[in-house]
Amino acid sequence: MARASSPKRRSATPWRGRLWLAAKVSIAIAVLLLGALVTAVYIARAQLPSFESLKSSPNGQMIRVHAADGSVLVSLGPSYGEWLPYDRIPAVMRDATVAVEDRRFRSHLGVDPIGIARSAAIRIERGRWIQGGSTITQQLARNIFLNNQKKFGRKFREWILALALERKFTKDQVLELYLNKVYYGGGAYGIDAASRKFFGHGADRLTLAEAAVIAGLVKAPSNYSPTADADAAKGRAGVVLQQMVRNGFITQGQANSADPSDVALAPAPKQNSVRYFTDWALPQLDLLIDETVKPLEVWTTLDPVMQRAADAAIRANVPKGAQGALVSIDRDGAVRAMVGGTDYVSSIYNRATQAQRQPGSAFKLFVYLAALEAGRTPEDKEIDEPVTIDGWSPRNDSRRNSGEVTLRTAFAYSLNTVAAKLGQAVGFQTVADMARRFGITTPVNTHPSMVLGTSDVRLIDMTRAFASVANKGVAITPFGITRVTADNEEIYTHEVDGSRVLVAPYVAAQMTDLLQTAVNTGTGRAAQIGRPVAGKTGTTSSSKDGWFLGFSSGLTTGVWMGRDDARPIAGLHGGTAPAKAFAQFMTAAVANRPIEQFDTQVTLPEAQLEPDAESYYGAPDNMSFVDDDGQPIGDAPPRPPVQGDDDTGFGVERPVAPAPARPRDDLTPPDTGTERLDQDWLDRVTGQQAPRRDAPRTPPPPARAQPPRDSERPNE
Repeated sequence: MARASSPKRRSATPWRGRLWLAAKVSIAIAVLLLGALVTAVYIARAQLPSFESLKSSPNGQMIRVHAADGSVLVSLGPSYGEWLPYDRIPAVMRDATVAVEDRRFRSHLGVDPIGIARSAAIRIERGRWIQGGSTITQQLARNIFLNNQKKFGRKFREWILALALERKFTKDQVLELYLNKVYYGGGAYGIDAASRKFFGHGADRLTLAEAAVIAGLVKAPSNYSPTADADAAKGRAGVVLQQMVRNGFITQGQANSADPSDVALAPAPKQNSVRYFTDWALPQLDLLIDETVKPLEVWTTLDPVMQRAADAAIRANVPKGAQGALVSIDRDGAVRAMVGGTDYVSSIYNRATQAQRQPGSAFKLFVYLAALEAGRTPEDKEIDEPVTIDGWSPRNDSRRNSGEVTLRTAFAYSLNTVAAKLGQAVGFQTVADMARRFGITTPVNTHPSMVLGTSDVRLIDMTRAFASVANKGVAITPFGITRVTADNEEIYTHEVDGSRVLVAPYVAAQMTDLLQTAVNTGTGRAAQIGRPVAGKTGTTSSSKDGWFLGFSSGLTTGVWMGRDDARPIAGLHGGTAPAKAFAQFMTAAVANRPIEQFDTQVTLPEAQLEPDAESYYGAPDNMSFVDDDGQPIGDAPPRPPVQGDDDTGFGVERPVAPAPARPRDDLTPPDTGTERLDQDWLDRVTGQQAPRRDAPRTPPPPARAQPPRDSERPNE
């Protein structure tokens, strides 16, 4: 019997030996790993910054934007409140954070094995990560030194850093760092910034309910942000209060008394039109500087007074259901005001810098610049008559032709036939090159109809072009940033380049002469502000877009109005709402600037020695009565001339009977010795009345040789 049992004992002995060997190897490996872990922790501890360094290190680049007067327009990026030492942080804030984020904070070594095991068990049960096992110390290590990638390598480094942090700093210091640096949403880092953002006061005055709201934000700052979803934030605060009760920080009675639904949230600051400007200017920093870490102070060109005036002018004059935009540029290119829409909150789309729309007759600036550079003068004569170019037959808005007129008259009344003939004479490619020379960055077609503004442009580019004319033909480049500093060190300063001459000074002076006429006696009369102004209106087919661009006292301003979907707007013309918005803004903008005379005094066109009221004060366009290619649709109904109640022409308009016809075929002004001019002659020149029944109608244009290629409004 004894012999039979002996082999079994001998066979069992090797297995025990192997198990014991495996245990010893495991222990040795564990000791080695522990040693490696301890070594790694202490190496990391030695490399950690000091407590004071961690207090001052930023969580991201902050950019503070200043207006031209030094006032702060907006702060972007992370915002930081006052750093609160541990003893100034309310106990309810400390307890709420520990209760909801890491209830064993005071007992673990920086990593909580129980929390990790619980998180893993839920992961296995649910099939995905529902809750993390990160301690407050781990979150601090991740926020300061790492990123949020869910990879084991990153997690392992997080554990090492958390253990090192707890070896170097006390629990109170760790909690102080965490509460002053953790992200709470809305750009707010730290409890003081969060408290000021959401409740309007510092974190040292937090109540229990307010502390619960803030503590609940860490899990999902976007989902629980009070500014995004107040109900979700308050609901999450209720969970925090129950966790505080469960962990013994407060009683149930205290939790019931601290009703999160009674918390008063600070109103969110209103986003105003300044953001259109900052959205345009700040992306330019990537091209101007290389600094991406240090907080930046950015000084800009924006004038707060002008910006408010621009915002008010657009809101007061834009037609119902339409949008409006305004850009104002100083003589050195500094952008003083920018409005990209009627409401930044509802639409951040910047129509001043992003929208591309047809400029209508405002594009004639480049036609006449090309003609003047080619040797024409404002006094040169051109015949206003039916014309067909490559199958395209433009018609004047009045559907009348006035015979021989000066270029000044043609420009003042935006005669399309004359613009077309000038474009053909100098070359449509030359006109396109002139537009590009003056800063038009969008494609410009060279079809004959391009002279009427059928190529899409941006408002800021058109305003830049007019500013270059105002600058005596020297190129203007719009800019919004004057200087940038980082840690009180200037790292960028803007330098104005005034060396690029676009046209000779005499060409710019002649163009200014024509632009003055358009404002004083032509379609832009509503833009008058009581001092010299030069400018041009523009209206596109079926009143889809209205423009006015002009300058005075060194300031150039462009205004656009229309619908984003490009649908027609009844009554919208460049000489109405846009010109009025220009006048309202410019009256305020140049109020403290000296009156500046232009190089050339305004000269009245021959039709305006004694004008009728509406033409003198800026007649709006007639309704189109043309198709998208400028071709007439039926007969335009007659429009009676109007006159004012007094000699200023600002009285109530009322119809007056036309004067007896005079058989005149020339454009020589009638004898001005009499008080009233010949009405028939004025009507034919200004287009204020349809043809009389006894007058011969303008012959129809020749048949077109090819289909039209562009759409344009024929006039203005």
